[in-house]
Amino acid sequence: MAESHTRRRALTLIGTAGGIVLAGCMGGGGDDGEMSGDESGGGTSGGMDNESMDDGDEGMDEAMANVRVAHLSPDAPNVDVYVDGTAVLEDVPFPNVSDYLELPAGAHQVTITAAGDPDTVAFEGELEVPEGPSTVAALGELSEENQSFQPALFEGDLSDPGENARVRLIHASPDAPAVDVTVDDGETVLFEDAAFGEAATTEVPGGEYTLEVRPATENNDGDVVATFDVAPEAGNVYTAFAVGYLEPSSAPADVPFDLEVVMDNMAN
Repeated sequence: MAESHTRRRALTLIGTAGGIVLAGCMGGGGDDGEMSGDESGGGTSGGMDNESMDDGDEGMDEAMANVRVAHLSPDAPNVDVYVDGTAVLEDVPFPNVSDYLELPAGAHQVTITAAGDPDTVAFEGELEVPEGPSTVAALGELSEENQSFQPALFEGDLSDPGENARVRLIHASPDAPAVDVTVDDGETVLFEDAAFGEAATTEVPGGEYTLEVRPATENNDGDVVATFDVAPEAGNVYTAFAVGYLEPSSAPADVPFDLEVVMDNMAN
């Protein structure tokens, strides 16, 4: 990680604009109101259909999960996502994050394929989905040059942070070491020793910040390799995905290091 990678990009902490097309519903006994307010996704503009997977009152008693999918593999093509054999997301590009989809909590068979090519399977396996909000992130690389391709599930916390903003960092940059994230020229440490595939959470007062990404050191004083201007609002919950490559010129894909920030809830 070299100082020459330092760059600045202004970001506003809002949901990402979409390119994900929802191919089908994942069920749920609720109406559209269940996915708004604190349960709304800050993801794509793809629509949602909250029809129930089960008829009658039996499905009303099921514990439900709200799950979104994040395509964070920089060398993977657009993908389709299947749950229990049903296509739920189509043509998902890197680094998009879907809206929350509702399905019964528990074990589900998840398959990720190249978009439009169901025979090219990047992942197939069973995931245990907990009740409440969570994010399934496709991490690593198809080439496996730095990290193997695999999905990881991160449980969410959409409780009201009050006068603060809650910000979670998910490290998804395959060639980056563990990082510290600081502000105020290193005076304040927000995230410490966050490694690839890990998540860390902090709360800060609403306002404007310049995040300083550094290789993790004992004293959190490594060289700054990237800076990002962010403006979290009090009462909101966000996830910041560190994506792409620190060394894109020598990576399997020419995708530079970046920070993708989505809103997990909508306090207002």
